[in-house]
Amino acid sequence: MFEALSKYMVPIAGKLNNNRYLSVLRDAFMLSFPLTIFGSIFVVLTNLPFLSKIMSEGAIKTFQSSFGIASSATMGIMSVFVVFGIGYYLSKSYDVEAVFGGAIALVSFLLLTPFVYQPEKGAAIAGVIPLDRLGAKGMFLGMITAFLATEIYRRVVQKNITIKMPPGVPPAVAKSFAALIPALITLTVFLLINVFVTQVFNTNLHDVIYKAIQAPLTGLGSGIIPTLIAIFFIQILWFFGLHGQIIINSVMDPIWNTLMIENLNAYTAGQPVPHIISKPFMEIYTVGMGGTGMTLAVVLTMLFFMKSKQMKQVGRLAIGPGIFNVNEPVIFGLPIVMNPVIIVPWILSPMVVTLVSYFAMSSGLVPPPTGVSVPWTVPIFINGMMATNSLAGGILQLVNIAIVFAIWFPFLKVLDRVNVKKEKDESEAAA
Repeated sequence: MFEALSKYMVPIAGKLNNNRYLSVLRDAFMLSFPLTIFGSIFVVLTNLPFLSKIMSEGAIKTFQSSFGIASSATMGIMSVFVVFGIGYYLSKSYDVEAVFGGAIALVSFLLLTPFVYQPEKGAAIAGVIPLDRLGAKGMFLGMITAFLATEIYRRVVQKNITIKMPPGVPPAVAKSFAALIPALITLTVFLLINVFVTQVFNTNLHDVIYKAIQAPLTGLGSGIIPTLIAIFFIQILWFFGLHGQIIINSVMDPIWNTLMIENLNAYTAGQPVPHIISKPFMEIYTVGMGGTGMTLAVVLTMLFFMKSKQMKQVGRLAIGPGIFNVNEPVIFGLPIVMNPVIIVPWILSPMVVTLVSYFAMSSGLVPPPTGVSVPWTVPIFINGMMATNSLAGGILQLVNIAIVFAIWFPFLKVLDRVNVKKEKDESEAAA
C-alpha cells in the first residue's frame, strides 16, 4: 500500500509544490499576513466581551469607530494586497521588473471594478468603490486578473517591445520608460474588456465572477466533506515527508481566506457569522494544537506516559516547540514520516477532531471563528479564545486534545514496547 501511495502521490505532490502559479499564490497571501494580523488585533480589542462592563454604550461606539479603521484598511481590502503580490511575485519568477508587474496587476483589477455604490434604497453614488469589492467579494476576480495581466505584461517585456533609454539615464527613469509600452498594452486590454462587459451586457465582471465561480467554490469549500478531504491529503503528504500545508493550502487558501473575510465583515457588522470552515478554523483547530496533525497531545503522551528512553527524549525535545505549534521535532524524531505503526492515528485524529469541532460549532455549543486572523504560533487555549472571542473556543481545544490522546495512546504504547525491548536488548548486549 505504501509503495502504491508513494508511486502515485509523491510525483503529483511534487508537481503541485513546484507549480509556478501555486507558489506565487502562496507568496501573495503571505504578503498580506502581517497586515491582517494587525487588523485582527484591533478587531479583538474593539469587540472584547467585557467592554460593556467598563465603558458606556456611547464610549464603546466611539472606541469601535475610532479603531475599527484598522481592520477596514487591512483585512477589509485584502484583495488589493493579494493582487499586487501576485503581480509582483509572478513577474519576479519570470525575471522581469516585479514592482511594475504588481502595479499593473493592481490597476488592471481596478479597471474592472465599478466605481459606484448602489444602496438598497436610493440612487447610486458614483465615484465610490464599495469596500467589499476590494475584500472578500473581489478576491477571485482579483486573482484571475492579476495572473492574466502579469502574463501579458511579461510577454510584452520578454519580446523586447519596450522603450530603451541611452546609457547614463538614471536606472529608475530607464525602468519607468521600459515599462511604459507593456503597461499601455496590458491596461488597454483590461479597459476594453470592462467597456465590453458593462456596455454590451450591462453588468460588471465582479458580479459575473462572483456568481459564476466564487460563490459556488466558497460554498463547496465551506462544507465539512471537502474540508476532511483536504485534511486527509495534508496528512498523507506529510507522512511521505512532503509539506502538506504548503501544497494543499496553496489550492485551498483562496477559498478559506475569502470565507474568513466574509465572517469578519459579518462579525464587525454585528451579524451572525455565516461560515464555520474558514482560514482561522483550519489554523486554530488543526495546526494550532501543537502543529500539523495536532501533535501536542502526542508529545505530552510520550513525555508522561511512555517508558522508552527514545520516546521520552523526543518528548523533552518537542515539548517547547510544540507549545508554540512547531512540531518538526516529533515529525522527524518519533518519527512520523514513513512510520507505518502510526499512520492510522496520524490521519484519523485530525479528521475526528475536525468533525467534533464542526458539530460543536454548528450546534451552537461553541461560536465559530469570527474571522480574526490569529498568529499560528499563539499557544493552545489562548488562540482558541482569540479566534472565537469566547472561552468556549479554548475549552473545545482541550476536549480535542483529549480526543487526540485517546486515539494515539494505543499506537504509541505498541511503539513504546518495541523501543523498550530494543533498548533492553542493546543494554544486555553491551554488558
